[in-house]
Amino acid sequence: MKRLSFEIDVLDWINQALSYPGIQLIEFSPRIAVESTKLPGEFHRDPADQIIVATARVHDCPLLTMDKKILDYKHVKFIN
Repeated sequence: MKRLSFEIDVLDWINQALSYPGIQLIEFSPRIAVESTKLPGEFHRDPADQIIVATARVHDCPLLTMDKKILDYKHVKFIN
């Protein structure tokens, strides 16, 4: 799997990404933490992926990913 690589400082990249219209940073909350431990159905044990999926479910927003393990999970919406 390819990893992200940045040609600029990561903090600069984040600030630049957040400057686009419609982009917002979502806070990690206790609700997301709890949801990440109670995902329905079968999902693998990667805590980072569990948090990503739980965040999408709590905020009812679709995911954009190339991660096969997340794509195989039927309890989350994806951007087509």
